[in-house]
Amino acid sequence: MGDDARALRLAAIARKWLEDPRVGYSGDLNPAASDSERQALSSMAMTGARVSLAEPGRVVCSLRVRAPLTDAEGRWHAGAIAAAVDNVCSAAVFTVEGAPTATVHYSLSYFSPAHPNEEVEMEGRVVSRKGKLTAAAVEVRKKESGELVAIGRQWMTPAWPTKSNKSSKL
Repeated sequence: MGDDARALRLAAIARKWLEDPRVGYSGDLNPAASDSERQALSSMAMTGARVSLAEPGRVVCSLRVRAPLTDAEGRWHAGAIAAAVDNVCSAAVFTVEGAPTATVHYSLSYFSPAHPNEEVEMEGRVVSRKGKLTAAAVEVRKKESGELVAIGRQWMTPAWPTKSNKSSKL
């Protein structure tokens, strides 16, 4: 398979996974028992996500904040934002690594709240690659105003060996 065909295939898989994390990167709707809790959280955080762009090193998606994912003050819960950012970072890295990822460092900054029924857009992109590590950043913005909600940064490594790393050890 050529590099262009592989890149398109990886972007398509990342798109499908963001829109329905229950599927997993393999396309299997019956995940292993150990993956079921992680996938349930991903599914809750990403319900209704629509991917507008998936290409090597970059994904853009939007979703409406749902009331069940808000805190006591009626704002999008920080944990739900963190889960969504983690998913978008993972998808962006998947488009270049071709393997599910494990996070080795995570940083998240919150700037302004989003409320139920507000639409947000998340843009994730690969920003650096060093050895077995890949860094991704995600900006979360209110779609209507462009106001910054959060910025996440992660260093990730493939969760299983790929041609480029031969091992999942750091």
